[in-house]
Amino acid sequence: MRHAPRPEWRPARRTLLGAAALAGLPRWASAADVEPLLREGGVVIAFRHALAPGTFDPPEFRLGDCRTQRNLSDGGRAQARRIGEWFESRGLKPARVRASPWCRCMDTATLAFGSAEPWEALASPTGSAPAERSRRLAELRSALERQPAGRLEVWVTHMFVLSDLVGESTVPGEGLVLAAANGRVQVRGRALLG
Repeated sequence: MRHAPRPEWRPARRTLLGAAALAGLPRWASAADVEPLLREGGVVIAFRHALAPGTFDPPEFRLGDCRTQRNLSDGGRAQARRIGEWFESRGLKPARVRASPWCRCMDTATLAFGSAEPWEALASPTGSAPAERSRRLAELRSALERQPAGRLEVWVTHMFVLSDLVGESTVPGEGLVLAAANGRVQVRGRALLG
């Protein structure tokens, strides 16, 4: 299977390296590098849900029943809590927290920020018709375009949603600082905060 070439990444002053980075994924900016972007606002930080081992959901998956889904591991729950602790220790309070209705996304958001609104636009695209997938991406782009100056919002979603939105891979718990202008989504920073 051929993979698309990865874009070049400028090294940050300090990077957080994990096993994924050593496996060829991009290096992350330090938390100190993304903090000013979040403090300035006018952005969304979109997280891939925390660690939930495995791939895809089981065949008997039902959206309203967490027992039928792939869920966060103990490490994933701890990772989500650390993300919230990072925000709290810096006095960064998102104006809004929204998440895919999948349990692993809602749990990540709730463990990190106390509560979250389920948002269908952040739902996993796996198995969705192409028209539905396009509609959701258009809704996300539109929400980014309308993000008011000075406001910080958090989204928690799936790898495939972020890949469709920005064309880049992510690892569990990774946050992408996003903004949009003229219909184009920009990744202004990325970091592992948990």
